[in-house]
Amino acid sequence: MAVFIPLVTQIEHLLPQTQCTKCGFPSCHEYASAIVHGAASYNQCPPGGQEGVVRLATLLQQPIIPLNIHHGEERERPLAVIEEAYCIGCTLCIQACPVDAIIGAPKQMHSVIPELCTGCDLCVAPCPVDCITMVPVTGGQTGWAAWSQPLADQSRRQFEARNRRLVREKAENEERLAAKAAAKLKALEDETTSNEMERLAKERKKNIITAAIERARLKKIAAESGKTEP
Repeated sequence: MAVFIPLVTQIEHLLPQTQCTKCGFPSCHEYASAIVHGAASYNQCPPGGQEGVVRLATLLQQPIIPLNIHHGEERERPLAVIEEAYCIGCTLCIQACPVDAIIGAPKQMHSVIPELCTGCDLCVAPCPVDCITMVPVTGGQTGWAAWSQPLADQSRRQFEARNRRLVREKAENEERLAAKAAAKLKALEDETTSNEMERLAKERKKNIITAAIERARLKKIAAESGKTEP
């Protein structure tokens, strides 16, 4: 029995999964979705190169058209290299990397894990000391020839794992803040006031904290349901 695979998934499977945003979308999945919905053309992926255009055109049964170099030119797959002597440990490149291919800590030297780097360039611009260089590593091979399906699949797994980590860390941080707010509210409720001015000040603080707790509650509900915060 044939298994139905959504067109978005089929298109995404034909992308090199650099998550570089050069296509104009924040992820390869969103670019694939945009193609399906007519919001983007199938020639906007520089890392995939002209071969990538051919692969997508074949799937979509559309004419083969040139790669749109407005989004970037086809090139060798590069690797980000950090000049460690100049790294100041700002963590901006770590935050920018879509696949967690950079390791390090604040005020400590950062390093790139070569096996995980997709060559997306996203770490270059945020670096305040220009200590990141993109070095070609595919010996003249460009576009999809510079990739392989296992590499693309690994990059997608890394990207998805990073997104799960960010969601988890955000939830944990919000839980910590909510716990602090609840503790502060409890402390306020236990405070005694000696005059009307102090009572009004206490009520004002309680209202501010209660409103913050309610916003956090609605935000959590929205996140769990996949909707935007009200």
